[in-house]
Amino acid sequence: MIDPEDITGLVLAGGRGSRMGGVDKGLQNFRGLPLALHALMRLQLQVGHTLVNANRNLAAYEAFGTPVWPDGLADYAGPLAGFLTGLERCETGWLLTVPCDTPLFPYDLAARLAAAAQAQNADIAMAAAPETDAATGATVLRPQPVFCLLRVSLLESLVQFTQAGGRKIDRWTAQHACAIVPFDQPDDDPLAFRNANTPEELRALESAA
Repeated sequence: MIDPEDITGLVLAGGRGSRMGGVDKGLQNFRGLPLALHALMRLQLQVGHTLVNANRNLAAYEAFGTPVWPDGLADYAGPLAGFLTGLERCETGWLLTVPCDTPLFPYDLAARLAAAAQAQNADIAMAAAPETDAATGATVLRPQPVFCLLRVSLLESLVQFTQAGGRKIDRWTAQHACAIVPFDQPDDDPLAFRNANTPEELRALESAA
């Protein structure tokens, strides 16, 4: 099995926060603490090492007590820029990415992704969670591409992809052996992958939680 000590957890907090009114989303309060700190504390229970990817208010993130690194790509290039920063700075064999705006992700996220990567000899393990299809009302299992366990050896591939202008996570992950890991068991929290993109969604998530 993949040892948790061989996994570095990365909190992705480098976005513009446009739908949150342009504020730094990771520093918005959820249950009295910044969203990104909730994510970091959940990661710290599951992995051996942690990092934060942020592009502003770096001192505030550094106060969390873990290394903070900004994107190497310019102009808020999206989650893949965070992946790239994490892979460049990671000193373990695996990198686990989580977004800062999904504070209730599973406590066994790392373990289940690692087990699937090991079982399928995959380079990437990606979470998938049930969602309601807006058109049909049916429940579908949808990949959650920002919740990824990545072999650090993928760094060169991601450098080439982003240098060629690639920005879509799924287009890059499709180039590699990727295990899709469902989080749809009866005891899985239905709010686990609910994210907060707007102030209204943040308040709704806080109330529901």
